[in-house]
Amino acid sequence: MADQAEETPKETPGSPTPAAPEAEVQQQDDEHGEGPVPKPEGEEKPDDGRGQDPTPKPEGDVKTEEPSGEQQEVVEAPAEQKEEEKTVDETTEQQPAEESPQGGQTEGVGGEEGVTEGEGQKEVEETQAEQKEEDAKPEESTEQPKEETVQVPAPSPIQADQGTETDKTQEPEPDVDPSALSPRSKVNLEATATVKFVLMPSGQVVTQACTLGQTLEQLKQHFSMELKLPVTLIMIMFDGKTMPDSTTLADLGVGPNGTIQLELQSADPVNTPIKAYRPRQEYHMPDVITVRVQAEDNTFKDVVVEIERTTRKKPFLGGYRHKKSSVEYHHASAQTMQKPRPPPPFERFCRDTQTVEQKHRPQQTTNEMSTQMTGIGVFVSNREDKLLRPKQYTTADEYHLMILNRVIIIQKYYRRWLARRYVQKLKEDKLRRLEFERLEEIRKKKEKADRIKKEFERRMNPKNKEDFDLLYHALEKWRQEELERINTTLTAAERKAALCMLLDQETQLIAAIGRHKIEADSENKDKRIQDFLDKAAAPKKWKGFDGKGTEMDTPFTIRAKELRDIYNSINMKYLTQDERLDVLLTLKHTVKEHDCKLTQEIIELIDREADLLMRGVKETNLDGLRKRISTLFLQYLKTPTFNPEAAKLLKVPQDPTVLRKNIYFCPSCNSYLPSTEFAISSNSRNVGKCRRCTKIDNDARVRQDYSHYRYLLKQLRKAEQNYLDNSKIAFLLQEHDLRYLVDKVWGGQSILSAWDDLFDLTMVRWNKHEEWSPWNCILLTKDEAAAHDKLVNLEEGYGQVFIQKVQQKHVLARNYFSRMPGMAELVKERASERDTRSGPSIQGQSVTVQ
Repeated sequence: MADQAEETPKETPGSPTPAAPEAEVQQQDDEHGEGPVPKPEGEEKPDDGRGQDPTPKPEGDVKTEEPSGEQQEVVEAPAEQKEEEKTVDETTEQQPAEESPQGGQTEGVGGEEGVTEGEGQKEVEETQAEQKEEDAKPEESTEQPKEETVQVPAPSPIQADQGTETDKTQEPEPDVDPSALSPRSKVNLEATATVKFVLMPSGQVVTQACTLGQTLEQLKQHFSMELKLPVTLIMIMFDGKTMPDSTTLADLGVGPNGTIQLELQSADPVNTPIKAYRPRQEYHMPDVITVRVQAEDNTFKDVVVEIERTTRKKPFLGGYRHKKSSVEYHHASAQTMQKPRPPPPFERFCRDTQTVEQKHRPQQTTNEMSTQMTGIGVFVSNREDKLLRPKQYTTADEYHLMILNRVIIIQKYYRRWLARRYVQKLKEDKLRRLEFERLEEIRKKKEKADRIKKEFERRMNPKNKEDFDLLYHALEKWRQEELERINTTLTAAERKAALCMLLDQETQLIAAIGRHKIEADSENKDKRIQDFLDKAAAPKKWKGFDGKGTEMDTPFTIRAKELRDIYNSINMKYLTQDERLDVLLTLKHTVKEHDCKLTQEIIELIDREADLLMRGVKETNLDGLRKRISTLFLQYLKTPTFNPEAAKLLKVPQDPTVLRKNIYFCPSCNSYLPSTEFAISSNSRNVGKCRRCTKIDNDARVRQDYSHYRYLLKQLRKAEQNYLDNSKIAFLLQEHDLRYLVDKVWGGQSILSAWDDLFDLTMVRWNKHEEWSPWNCILLTKDEAAAHDKLVNLEEGYGQVFIQKVQQKHVLARNYFSRMPGMAELVKERASERDTRSGPSIQGQSVTVQ
């Protein structure tokens, strides 16, 4: 029976878990090739029946020795450790006996004495009951007689960490680092710190605010209630070391508002591990509760009470704090609202509501003073006395005159300060004005230099129609200058020879311009194709009610994107043979979707190029074939049947009925074109030539450059849009009309400063309160136009002679532009309004002129 008791360890009374650590120690020793370790004598302590639960406080480390050979020597622990083990045994024997995992129930040595169950014991029983339900092990009968029962003391948290006498794998408890400890006298123990508890082995982190005076024992009791574990099974570690229960947070080195991390482990992690921490939910009081009330006849009745939620903030009525426990207690306030005071039965009058006449009268109160003189029994020293003599008396007039003189002096200095400040401000304004003028001069020079550089770049590398118009205009200007020089300096045969040379030079320059035009056309063609593909693949865009833009891709735009990517791929250069074959295969699968003559020809060319690539033909010999494939695929992209998004971008509409509207005949090229291809002048009576024929005629004969006037017209329209007064005439004028207005009417220069650089000139309203028109405008520089817009009254800003000169220009413009379609009616309406305002009047009433 004794052997059986040694092989099957029993739980001691009050032990929360089976003695698993002993079995683990024995298994480790067996792995090292050693036999079972005999238990030291004197560990079992009788139950003395005391109800105390002292916390073991080890004062020294447990010494362990390595066993030699097959035998192990029993090392006797120091007396302090024996006292600690005795205390632990007394604590564990007071707890109720529990069933072992094998189903047996052990009894203590003092089984005749009863065991009192407390709240902690109930929690231990609930925890072990849940553990046994999870394990679901079969019960076995291992009942033993009392005489043969072996009582094994349950390892306390500190002992489990320190190790037993036979456990050589566990290290002794390390001491707390004395450098981390701080004297309590210098730390406010009521201050709080943030403590992070790491629950092992799950790694869950629980953060709580604790005072620096709390001990680890109090923290263990708190987590014992939260985790439903006995206090003896909870171990708190700091930096991998087990701390005594009496250690406070201040002893661990944490300061006020600091942060510290502690680890929580179970002394028996196999049988009773620490489960996940679930914080308690906040209690919410129900709306209705039932209260049992005792009546006068000693009977009980249930009363339903409705909880009334307060709508006001709970007042703070003070309180007090316990000196020992530092617990704060607040005075409670009643939930019931204060009963309003009933109104008085009779009418009351307040003194403050009566009309009282108040008067303020200053007065001087008497100031009582006392003096002390030498007398009987009193001696006052006169050593510090002074003799005062009256000075010259100052009359009231003299006093007021003195005050006046001093005031005048103050006024002089004040006015001097104001004058100096004003002069200083004038100096600063002058410096700022000079600096502004200097910067403006620099800006103008820089703008002019940039404009000249840009114009030179446009002449050297022309890209668009405006650049070629500039070249032809420069060529015509040079030809006119050379022709004038020849006509004035040479005669007869020399003149003819010079004219022939001039013609040859002009021919060479025109040929050079033509070569530039061919290069620009090739570049612009690729750009136009790319713009066409990008517009077809662009998503649908619109603005919502909140002003935010929205984009949407339709199946047609997605199809256009795929075709655009394929077109860019087949035009890419420096591709390897495999990449080129992959692109051709993708193109072939794309065009196979539609069977027509165009797609069949594209497929035939694709197969031909693939065959030549496999034969090793050089890429330079395949340029013509690849251009044919690219051209045919571009024709495929522009067909609405294959690319529906291209229908809205084609110049020739697919619906023939649309061609019957707004179609005009060009007598120059004998073509029927839409109305957008004709430039209608303001004084024209018929459609005339199309834009292309007009440009060809201009390049061959007149060679006029309208880029400056186009820039002026763009500025004018932008300025009229900012007025927001529904101006119309500025948008009817064309470049030809504005050229006539600037050159013929205003002389191509500012009417104020005679500045003739068109890039610095602008057209503004003469009277800014009326709509812009050729008879309500003035040609000025940009700086003069900015100053003109700030004028409120024109008669005050300009002289009478200047105003008459401007009005004469307006008359010339009205006579010329009144022939515009729709302009005559507007001129007549404005003239009638002017005549009505300036006509004769009878007794203050105007008379209409017939």
